[in-house]
Amino acid sequence: APNATTTRAMIVTILYRLEGSPAVTGTSAFVDVPAGQWYTDAVIWAYNCGVVDGTSPTQFAPAQNITREQMTKMFYGYAEFMDYNTMAVADLSAFADGGSVSSWAQTMMGWAVANSLIKGVQDGNATYLRPQGVATRAEAAAILHRFDQWRVNAVVTGK
Repeated sequence: APNATTTRAMIVTILYRLEGSPAVTGTSAFVDVPAGQWYTDAVIWAYNCGVVDGTSPTQFAPAQNITREQMTKMFYGYAEFMDYNTMAVADLSAFADGGSVSSWAQTMMGWAVANSLIKGVQDGNATYLRPQGVATRAEAAAILHRFDQWRVNAVVTGK
């Protein structure tokens, strides 16, 4: 189902598995992430490592469809957790909707564009980021593939 939507729980679980599904302790900081769900350990790990935030201080919204900018934030958070260099940031004004990227996501979207994780969507004569657009499984797979290729050559900053 490549055109099906992707949820926040799916993306955080992908990153958790990319990290080798490390053991976690404790409970989730989010009231909507109960114990024993397929994504519970992933959310606990990602939150404790600083890879993700919630949609509020008490909500993670695991079943919510993830936007392209939310997904970028998770990949960026994982790159920072791994101490990869995240300094390259592209100018988003080249995209027809570059000005519609949320203020909290501008650096992360710029990083994703600079490193070719997100290339935009062509529509007529313009290319769009669609930052608040819901990410399909196909888009998530493409971004994950590009991220995996990027991290092979990523420079570790050694923070």
